[in-house]
Amino acid sequence: MTSKTLRLLFPQWQGGNNPPYYLGSLLLSFLAPEPTGPVASVPVYEPAMEPLTEIDGITAKPQIIRQLNDAAALIAQHCPDSIVVLGGDCLVSLAPFAHLLNKYGDKLGVLWVDSHPDVQTAKQYPNAHAHVLGALIGTGDNDLVAHVATRLNPAKIMIAGLHDPLAYEADYLARHNIATIAPEQVKNGGKEVMAWIEREHIEYLAIHIDLDVLDPSLFRSVLFAKPGRGEHDFGDVAEGKLAIEEVLNLITQATSKAEPVGLTIAEHLPWDMLNLKNMLSALPLMK
Repeated sequence: MTSKTLRLLFPQWQGGNNPPYYLGSLLLSFLAPEPTGPVASVPVYEPAMEPLTEIDGITAKPQIIRQLNDAAALIAQHCPDSIVVLGGDCLVSLAPFAHLLNKYGDKLGVLWVDSHPDVQTAKQYPNAHAHVLGALIGTGDNDLVAHVATRLNPAKIMIAGLHDPLAYEADYLARHNIATIAPEQVKNGGKEVMAWIEREHIEYLAIHIDLDVLDPSLFRSVLFAKPGRGEHDFGDVAEGKLAIEEVLNLITQATSKAEPVGLTIAEHLPWDMLNLKNMLSALPLMK
């Protein structure tokens, strides 16, 4: 029996409260290889089409919940064996990974390739793209957690590329005993990931790639490469330190040990393309 892979296009930007994520998702869809299975698109209003309000301490919560419901309904309609998600901010992984947890249970491991653990709540930060992994575990906003019928066992998580977590994040990771490896360990081959897969008897992998795990001096379409940024614009938030080849090598090794059934690409911020798009709109004879 042939397994079915759903490609989910999910240009959500409200979870990061950053409109360029919308264009970033559309460009990922354009750049990706042609799909061989079904494709579904989560309807997302373009930036500036509706106002964002903060409810329960979460920016744009009504939009986020509506889109989460729509994503879950599309996934249920297709009932795929595996899912590719082209986002959008990091919150786009919530519904797809929840589906995979229901399907594969404790045999599923989550490889979270990110400079940040995404385990905050509204008490620490209002933008829900930083809440997603915590919600999969079962912590944080009730309406997000409600979508996770089968909670993610923290032992089944490996965060790769993490460094310099904030105080709350470091405490959360320690309390839940979540495995992490620093960029230097990824560069040295990431053998810790192979040991984790073996130790936890992981047969299937859901892989989340936040592109900001990449070094902004090597890959420019990420938050920290924003043109004209000031030295302290992003405070003490960790910036990526990896190269594309290092991320690909890690994933190649991991998927040699466990079958990939989930893949999210998130937080693509194509600053040059956005500026070029705006320039084209302003030129004569273009309209």
